[in-house]
This record gives sequence, C-alpha cells and structure tokens, in this order.
Amino acid sequence: MEHQDSEPLSEFDDEYRRLHAEHSDYEHRLLALARKPYLSEEEQLEEKRLKKQKLLAKDRMEVIARSSRVGITH
Repeated sequence: MEHQDSEPLSEFDDEYRRLHAEHSDYEHRLLALARKPYLSEEEQLEEKRLKKQKLLAKDRMEVIARSSRVGITH
C-alpha cells in the first residue's frame, strides 16, 4: 500500500483511522481516571485494561505505518 508522504495514514486507511480513534478514546478515559484523587478497585482494573488496549492499538498502528512506508499491504 503506497501513499504520498504528505497524506496522513488516517486519510486512506480504515483500520488505521479506527485504531487512531480507539487510541484517542483510551487516552481520554485514562486522563479522566488520572484526575481522580482515588480509584476504586474496578477503576484500577479499568485503568490497567485501558493501558494495555492503548498500547496494542499503538503497536498495530505502527505496524500499519511501517508497512505503508515499504509498500506492503497489511
């Protein structure tokens, strides 16, 4: 998958766009949790889950970006 370097991946790659949106959602929720003075056990578990999901999304986005730079479809 080739693209112009001036075009962001989110302009033409549906999976990348979806992952970017998920990553952003996870970040916003983590920021909301970070503003709390105390997290319940449930919120602590949610925080751990969100961090893992955010990292997985970022890793997959990087795979897509790397693949697009070398012209490989994912």
